[in-house]
Amino acid sequence: MTSARTLASAACAAALAFGVPAAAPAVPRSPAAAPAGAAGPLPTRMADTGGGSQLITARAAGPRSTTGTVSWWERHRGRWQRVGSAPARFGANGLTEGRTRKQGTSTTPTGLYDLPFAFGLREAPAGTTVPYRPVRASSWWCQDNASTAYNRWVDPRPRDCAAKEAERLADYRVQYGRALVVGFNYHRPVRGRGAGIFLHVNGRGATAGCVSVPARAMARIVAWVQPAARPHLAIGTDSGPTAITRY
Repeated sequence: MTSARTLASAACAAALAFGVPAAAPAVPRSPAAAPAGAAGPLPTRMADTGGGSQLITARAAGPRSTTGTVSWWERHRGRWQRVGSAPARFGANGLTEGRTRKQGTSTTPTGLYDLPFAFGLREAPAGTTVPYRPVRASSWWCQDNASTAYNRWVDPRPRDCAAKEAERLADYRVQYGRALVVGFNYHRPVRGRGAGIFLHVNGRGATAGCVSVPARAMARIVAWVQPAARPHLAIGTDSGPTAITRY
């Protein structure tokens, strides 16, 4: 994504900051979707859950939706059980297939992704085990396609990452109170695909590509995620080419 200082769709929090109204190594996969009306918990109907025992699902009614539901699940003795659920917000322009997404479109990329680390302006919730980076005044997320640090946390910002093409994390005091990095375009970044996709706290409206939830839910999720459980985030729609069951 481009800088929040130049476009409203600049970073995933930018749309929130400006009040847009709401209306890997995991790699996205696209096998046949599960039959409509299939029984069982959502994770059992998905093509892949990342191979671990923790899964977060972010589900919208359709590709033009800007709202939906985030749920988090645990697999115990071979059975998936929902641990919690919260209302979610998506990109101002809805959702799109992650493998063909374009930077600066204010769309949330669908697919299955890992969660490399967490960060925040607030302290890590009690019990947090996922790596958690405190946001400082010098903490940035580089979205400059010409930079060697493209789609990376940088602290301080390197010279080859233009400030107008980066996001100063401390500028989003609400949204980045606590957040999880989503592994979209992260491990082998493709220029122009998009940078800075997070699961973070709600702002005032739809995002510019991230998934957001209420602050209390975000705190619960950060404390719940355990690296040893290989947690993943699946983003998708109820049906169609971007159905969450396809990933």
